[in-house]
Amino acid sequence: MKICEKIGCTDFPCQDIEKKEYLVPEIDIDPLNVKAVMVSEAAPKEASDYYYSEGEPLFEKTTVQAFRDAGLEVEGIGQLVDLGFYFTTAVKCGKTGYGVETGTVKQCSFILERELDLFPNLRVVMLMGDVAIKAFNEVAKRKTGKRVIPAGSTYKIRKTPYLFKGIRVFPSYLQAGPSFFIEKSKRAMIAEDIAEALKILK
Repeated sequence: MKICEKIGCTDFPCQDIEKKEYLVPEIDIDPLNVKAVMVSEAAPKEASDYYYSEGEPLFEKTTVQAFRDAGLEVEGIGQLVDLGFYFTTAVKCGKTGYGVETGTVKQCSFILERELDLFPNLRVVMLMGDVAIKAFNEVAKRKTGKRVIPAGSTYKIRKTPYLFKGIRVFPSYLQAGPSFFIEKSKRAMIAEDIAEALKILK
């Protein structure tokens, strides 16, 4: 199944994103094989940096390193996909500023909802950063009437097990992009969260 043929945005109502193009995974994948979804913040400004792009995209580089930090010896996104992981962003367009407005997160969460619904065997969702957490909470509120991840600093809440319809949900930190190399403490926590997710998937 080609993911990009199943999800997308047509009206671009958001004001704080780069509308020239939006990025949804063009990967051809067996939805039954997907056991874990990692949701990062927003698409990169350059399509060449996206997870599944040709060459050495930045999102792939930092994500693979995060898994290596967690003790999994992998060389590329393809190996992680083979292991049952799927990678996407909460916001499908590149940001124009530092943050993302709440309205944009909510609008894009409808796409994320359709995306997650493609995977019937999902066991883990990793929410990498505040934007991903907010987007997933929007999905959860529509489906169950309440958020999954409570308000609070990620470092305070991340070790609590959260469940959504039997799926383990991890609030964590952003692993995609240049910020991954800046804060060593967050990088260590990302590695811990990935290691815990890998235990669930064994």
